[in-house]
Amino acid sequence: MKNNPPVAVSHNPFDVFVVGARKGFHIAIHNLMPNVIMAYVIAEMLNLLGVMAFIGKIFAPVMGLFGLPGEAVTVLLTAWLSSSAGTGVAVSLLAKGVLTGGDITILAPAIFLMGSQLQYMGRLLGVADVPKKHWPLLMLTSVLNAVIAMLVMRFIA
Repeated sequence: MKNNPPVAVSHNPFDVFVVGARKGFHIAIHNLMPNVIMAYVIAEMLNLLGVMAFIGKIFAPVMGLFGLPGEAVTVLLTAWLSSSAGTGVAVSLLAKGVLTGGDITILAPAIFLMGSQLQYMGRLLGVADVPKKHWPLLMLTSVLNAVIAMLVMRFIA
């Protein structure tokens, strides 16, 4: 085994900040932005093909319980795959005027409470040796928390 020389660690707050900012920038550019852009493009394609309006009509009654238009379900479905993708779809719908700032306020807690479950399922539950029979209950708990948050936010926002 090689003996590596010790790395000098700076305790200067400025250096610590710069190193953290570089790491944050790297995460944003390489991990988050591709998901946001992909989701934005998919939302645009659904809009252009008329699928978004169809989805809106089908899910209007359910999403109406939260004071949201039916199209908002696409934010929740994409957030379930990736929080940043859900954010991208939300921004796309906001830019189109389908969602308002109040709608985003209702959706935001749900995006983060149930976000990225498919990504985390393998990364966390598999690595932690959680028996697969418990996975659906764990995922359902996150979705239930998101539903409760949207109901609460509907009356606060």
